[in-house]
Amino acid sequence: MTKKTWHLIALQGAVMIYSINTIVAKFVSQESFLSPRWILLYMLEFAVLGVYAILWQQIIKHFDISVAYANKATSLVWSLLWSVLLFHEGVSLLKIAGIAVTILGIILINTDSQEEA
Repeated sequence: MTKKTWHLIALQGAVMIYSINTIVAKFVSQESFLSPRWILLYMLEFAVLGVYAILWQQIIKHFDISVAYANKATSLVWSLLWSVLLFHEGVSLLKIAGIAVTILGIILINTDSQEEA
């Protein structure tokens, strides 16, 4: 694999970690405000965001900022996956269409940036 491929994999790993924040936030929202479990989960949410921030800062060195932020949109895919697997939420045709458009846009942005390089 090329170095660029590894950078894209690392970028997606960071985005996946960012999407985990949505899982923790959902669990936090289900707890009583300021209960011990709420506080613990809220601290976990900050920890996840902290790990993501450090990874993101290291990864964006290797990308144009527009490409990195376009790829961040894949958090929608991860969030949909988590919502189905963990919370048994439904997937509609509109959600699939929206994600397909998002992925197409990301592919176009990545292809354009590779042609410029």
